Amino acid sequence: MPGPGHKWSRPAEEEEEEEDPVDALVARTGCAAQHHAVQECMAAQQDWRRCQAQVQAFRECMAQRQQQRA
Repeated sequence: MPGPGHKWSRPAEEEEEEEDPVDALVARTGCAAQHHAVQECMAAQQDWRRCQAQVQAFRECMAQRQQQRA
């Protein structure tokens, strides 16, 4: 039988992973799919130079969003 002691546990809300602020910003632009494609390519290739198609697609999406805001 366990003796008396501290029965501390973490609140459920702290166990949840916090949203990355960059992901939140990108999601608001509407370019999240292109951003994730860049991340996946870079994780797989380990070299951003091999992901230029994905980088360019993300860049174009972000540029379109900037033009729409202007």
